Amino acid sequence: HEDLRLRRLVMKELKDAGISQVIVDRNANQLTLTVTTAKPGIVIGRGGANADRLRALLQLAAPDKRVRLNIEEITVPELDAYLVARSVADQLERRVAFRRAIKQSVQRTMQRGALGCRVRVGGRLGGTEMSRSEAEMQGRVPLHTIKADIDYGLAEAHTTFGVIGVKCWIYRGDIAPNETPFAKAAAAIGEA
Repeated sequence: HEDLRLRRLVMKELKDAGISQVIVDRNANQLTLTVTTAKPGIVIGRGGANADRLRALLQLAAPDKRVRLNIEEITVPELDAYLVARSVADQLERRVAFRRAIKQSVQRTMQRGALGCRVRVGGRLGGTEMSRSEAEMQGRVPLHTIKADIDYGLAEAHTTFGVIGVKCWIYRGDIAPNETPFAKAAAAIGEA
């Protein structure tokens, strides 16, 4: 519950920073929060002011532990599924045509080197009375292939006529057999 509270706090404080995920690592009396963001300049702030303010807020939220804050930059935000879904959701909130929004985001993702991308929006699209879903896909997204490196992201657009869900799948290639977490664990056991 504390992890969820800290994540919500970070996301609320840094709405416009393009935050993809907040990873919480716990040690005996220390919390390490790793914030992966497309805009590290906004998270850090001028002279580190925003980072210090955020660290102080996190320390208040978890008073019994020492809080460390790491900030990681996402170099290619178009290959992060949550950020793509969030950008489509933001466009829908600004009343951009939903077909144009999903087409453009899929094209941008493919231009940045993805092997496949699928974006699906569902809800009262265009403010119609009946809810429906629309999808756009380029390349291939092999969801049944275990070695496929597929990033998934889900975002919600809160519009005047209701919530529209945006799902995004990005296929970035295959993970080599010796790079899978299972193979690494098996190798570590074999070495011990």
